Amino acid sequence: MVSKLRIGGFSVQISELRKENELLDIFCSLVEIPSPSLHEEKVIAWIQDFCKKNKINYTLDDYKNVFIKIPANVSGKEPIMFSSHMDVVGDDSPVKLYLEDKKFISAEDRTLGSDDKVGVASALMLAKYIVNSDIKHGGLEITFTRDEETNMSGIEHVQFQNIDSKYILVCDADKLAQLQISGASYTNAKVSVKGLIGGHSGIDIGDTTRLNAAKLISELLAEFPQGVFYQDETGVITSCNLGAIVAGGVQNAVSALVNEGVKSKDYITEIIKRSSTNIINIDAKASYSIRSASVEKEEELKNIMKHIVERFNKKYEGLAKAEIDFEVHLLAFEKADDDLIEKLHTKACDKLGIKNEISSFHAGAETHIYCHQKNSKGETFMPSLLGLADIYNMHSANEKVDYTTLLKGYEIIKNLFIEYNK
Repeated sequence: MVSKLRIGGFSVQISELRKENELLDIFCSLVEIPSPSLHEEKVIAWIQDFCKKNKINYTLDDYKNVFIKIPANVSGKEPIMFSSHMDVVGDDSPVKLYLEDKKFISAEDRTLGSDDKVGVASALMLAKYIVNSDIKHGGLEITFTRDEETNMSGIEHVQFQNIDSKYILVCDADKLAQLQISGASYTNAKVSVKGLIGGHSGIDIGDTTRLNAAKLISELLAEFPQGVFYQDETGVITSCNLGAIVAGGVQNAVSALVNEGVKSKDYITEIIKRSSTNIINIDAKASYSIRSASVEKEEELKNIMKHIVERFNKKYEGLAKAEIDFEVHLLAFEKADDDLIEKLHTKACDKLGIKNEISSFHAGAETHIYCHQKNSKGETFMPSLLGLADIYNMHSANEKVDYTTLLKGYEIIKNLFIEYNK
């Protein structure tokens, strides 16, 4: 099958597009190399080769993250850094590109990998441009990390003390001209309720001291916040979501399914079919996710949940006991008072006739790690999450990227770099 796109009555093959535009060629070269998390070796080698050919200074750290450093060519200006990750969601199966209405898409039943090959390609193109230009600047730093999609182990191994930049643009959002200035934490709240006696649902059902933990946890959770807890003009800031409820009557059912090796597309139904109904449950648990771009609002939410548990325990003292524990998995990326990057991004977009979008995002990214670290000068990093293309159906077999927006996204970061160094 020949990959073609109809433009103005002319058939243009991907190979011709690549010849016409180096950024698209870099992007296509990168996405054609499968790089699942912790298997980025081939992409790293391609980046090394690109840097060598274009006289771009780079190093690899002990974890094989790539660090590019283009020194300042004028005094009195500070460097700025761009950061992207090299791994993608998906396996190591081949990636074959074709075009669909100005969008790159994988011909196979797998992800395209535009997350985050868009960021890597754009940063490499910028590095080549700066090396070959006479723009007066304070320096450009670029970091390409491994294993962002699975464990964020790459960013955890970055040698922050070797970075001179204060401002970091993490090029990993999925919409052109998006600038996200805060992002939510992730905390897992675990709730448990224990009945103190239990018993047989027939013989002991009349004993009012034998309370059913499954029923009690339902009562408790009905008091907890669910959904959006707080939002402002940038979007949802703090939320609370019930993920799962499990009670004692399922234990024998789960054990039987495991022992029998039952395979099912609907384990919930299978478990319910086999669950015990002749017991007064003494054990029930629930799991919540708490996300918040504000430490203050997250603590407010946690305190509300704690107080609900305290009231429950007073009500059922001597009959049942509830507990709640919070496990922090990702710290919040809070909005900074410094709005320099917001202003520069707006200027860069205005020059291209593009309306930018400044917002908060309700998920985690490498911004959350950077904002809690310091650079070589002891300054706390000030990251932002930047979108350089319109990506559709991210992380799916139907993932697409509009290549016309990719071209515009590169122009945004080039203009931003120029504005930063004025």
